[in-house]
Amino acid sequence: MTLSPLPDLLIRPLIEAALAEDLGRAGDITGQACIDADARLSVVFAARQDGRIAGLDCARLALAAMDPTATFEIVTPDGADAAPGAILARAEGNARAVLIAERTGLNLLGRLSGIATLTRAYVRLVEGTGATIVDTRKTTPGLRALEKYAVRCGGGTNHRFGLDDAILIKDNHVAACGGVGEAVRRARAFAGHLVKVEVEVDGLDQLEDALRHGPDVVMLDNFSLDDLKTAVGLSKGRAVLEASGGVNLATVRAIAETGVEVISVGALTHSAPVLDIGLDAA
Repeated sequence: MTLSPLPDLLIRPLIEAALAEDLGRAGDITGQACIDADARLSVVFAARQDGRIAGLDCARLALAAMDPTATFEIVTPDGADAAPGAILARAEGNARAVLIAERTGLNLLGRLSGIATLTRAYVRLVEGTGATIVDTRKTTPGLRALEKYAVRCGGGTNHRFGLDDAILIKDNHVAACGGVGEAVRRARAFAGHLVKVEVEVDGLDQLEDALRHGPDVVMLDNFSLDDLKTAVGLSKGRAVLEASGGVNLATVRAIAETGVEVISVGALTHSAPVLDIGLDAA
């Protein structure tokens, strides 16, 4: 499947806010002091470690915001793997503008590539099991669209984007309405024909109660491997089963081998290390 980039319209406001934060009250006084106003600069964006690339449009739009006449040529596209030293993109523009845009572009490019790289690692570990790696809503406020895009670049799949995508009944919802079965019953009565219903359960007893009311998805929260296997047997395909909690690179393969269809990993977006990417004069 071809990876679809995010529209510039969604990215540009985030870039402009980041640039405004960096420019502060007086703009780049270092550039003003040291660089002629009409000087030009050619640069390359290069990977300094192995990783999966995501976020090149952030770097492109940061430069375009400061110099609309600048050029930006992508060499290693989003969704591709890069070895240390690989050129990701070449750019040329007004020197002051290039250096103003540098940090905003690199911050987002490194952050998103880090998410894509970590996602790639999880996806590779579950290959052949039939399990799908998905993200969560544990994203950086304001950057959810970008971070979930990075997950797709890494080969993962997106969970819901927000509270209005689908009904997801968590433990506190269950407590507030008196039980798993009652919560699912109310959700099924409320949901339109295009709205899916997922419920989180923390034990096999709750699973049985939930399945009687027809959820589309059941999230098995912090289940042991044995209980995950039992849950797969009990479900008999009546709902998609999603494993959540206690998932890391050391445990994900065993979780996938229990037969669950989906594994959600909050770490993809809340704990991914930044991929080291540099900008150098060409």
